[in-house]
Amino acid sequence: MHELGVVIEVVKTVENFAEKNGLKKIDTIVLQIGELSSMIPKYIESCYPVAVDGTRLQDTKLKIEILPGNAICKKCRKVFNIIENSSKCPSCTSEEWELLCGKEFMIKEIVAC
Repeated sequence: MHELGVVIEVVKTVENFAEKNGLKKIDTIVLQIGELSSMIPKYIESCYPVAVDGTRLQDTKLKIEILPGNAICKKCRKVFNIIENSSKCPSCTSEEWELLCGKEFMIKEIVAC
């Protein structure tokens, strides 16, 4: 499970941001995770308490937003969800598409008190 290492890096990044910007207390961290990324949200959630234990973030809440894995069909230009449609365009059944989003993993927001 590589999620723990990633969450520890998120904690370090947020702590550095808070220090540089004079934030005394953080209430919530919002992460955006693409459904095609290698990160599994439930593992991120389960790792979070361990990663923040003993840090200035130990009382923060974690919010995760899942970003869809969307593509655009190269033949008919329809935008569709890759997972929901088994990698085939629902309009023309083409398997030729270009990925638009879904591999993201980012800190979207740091909510201070």
